[in-house]
Amino acid sequence: MHPGMASDSVSWGGVALRIVAAGVLVFATFNPEGQSYYHWAIAPLLRDAGSFGATKFLAGAVLVAGWVVYLQATRRSIGWMGALLVATITGGVIWLLIERGMVTASSGRGMAHVALIALSVVLGVGMSWSHFSRRLSGQADTDVVE
Repeated sequence: MHPGMASDSVSWGGVALRIVAAGVLVFATFNPEGQSYYHWAIAPLLRDAGSFGATKFLAGAVLVAGWVVYLQATRRSIGWMGALLVATITGGVIWLLIERGMVTASSGRGMAHVALIALSVVLGVGMSWSHFSRRLSGQADTDVVE
């Protein structure tokens, strides 16, 4: 393999790392505990426009960059239909966990956590899918550049 090329293989640890990184992005943007960019920068901005400074702007720009990277990678590797399928499977797992009594649906805060974790899984799978696809099919995903 050429030293500048990415590895053709992906490990479960690599997938987990991508899902965890997506979780950091998702939970840093918003979470029901009140410790997120939304609670720190956006909610106060809605009350007082003077409360928004350079630090909050820079943090928001970094979050937006992270979202762009994850959403673009997900769209390019699995598409919107693939994201819907992963979300559907994740929703089925959540339903199964609720049905088995492992998760309770009575807590809005708890369900918000579950939904945010599900979104993290969708983004992490989207970020990892090109590696799986290439390993399974031998075909690489590419962008058409004209």
